[in-house]
Amino acid sequence: MISVIIPAYNEESVIEKTTGVISGILKEAKILYELIFVDDGSKDKTWEKITLASKKDNYVKGVHFSRNFGKEAAIMAGLSESKGDCCVVIDCDLQHPPEKIVEMYNLWEQGYEVVEGQKSSRGKEGKIHGFAARTFYSIISAVTGFNMENASDFKLLDRKAVNVLINMREKNTFFRALSSWIGFKTTSVQFDVQDREIGESKWSTTSLIKYAIRNISAFSTVPMQVITILGVVTFIISILIGGISLLQKLQHQALEGFTTIILIQLFSSSIIMISLGIIGYYIAKIYEEIKDRPRYIVSKTCGEEQNEKFIK
Repeated sequence: MISVIIPAYNEESVIEKTTGVISGILKEAKILYELIFVDDGSKDKTWEKITLASKKDNYVKGVHFSRNFGKEAAIMAGLSESKGDCCVVIDCDLQHPPEKIVEMYNLWEQGYEVVEGQKSSRGKEGKIHGFAARTFYSIISAVTGFNMENASDFKLLDRKAVNVLINMREKNTFFRALSSWIGFKTTSVQFDVQDREIGESKWSTTSLIKYAIRNISAFSTVPMQVITILGVVTFIISILIGGISLLQKLQHQALEGFTTIILIQLFSSSIIMISLGIIGYYIAKIYEEIKDRPRYIVSKTCGEEQNEKFIK
């Protein structure tokens, strides 16, 4: 059986269509499945739509968060609730083409344990948003050591890989990178990002920047190493300026130093403040981890009992 994990946030307009499209594709392919919608604390009627879908379709079940915990938490919740021999994570808005699930499933049957969905095109998006996205993936590829420029959350994982992920204790997870980091036999499928037929994207350029900062810090300590590099650069500059000042002193050439001193102080102070900010951010993340709060809180579920009875 395959478990299809579908994170949803304010997606009331697409729940019914998403259920029908994915169910139809998997039924036609004669693949036993379950659809797990994870409502990430939506403010609209997303949960009501999921509940209704679970009553109409015995293969559907839902998980509702007590508040918005973020997409990463929703993915982990869906994986934890899944019962399938393999799991697929797919966006609720159908921008990830559902027909690719069958291709992923066939590759899994051939022995692959992780099947990555890689974007061959990003669909329609603004120039600023596109630039921000490309910049983020270039940075995250550099700091993680994996090529993530075309990566997505759309992927299939074998039960072994799922168990490894849900047993990780870290709270600030980055699913796209972790699914590559765990290893296992991996292949990929290419897909074109589809246009949203209903509703609007929940990702703004600002939210993408926040997402980038959180995930880079969650998966890499490279920003901490930048502090060391900045320190070395500042030290070299101070030696050069100090050497020039000493030489001019020996040559009895008075250095018009006020402006120079101010610039040096501003430069070094900026480096110090940036460094403290980076260190403080990591300390804040450590603080969040040692509090050991749950990744998410489930307030309601639906469809679980009939789902299990029907599948059995």
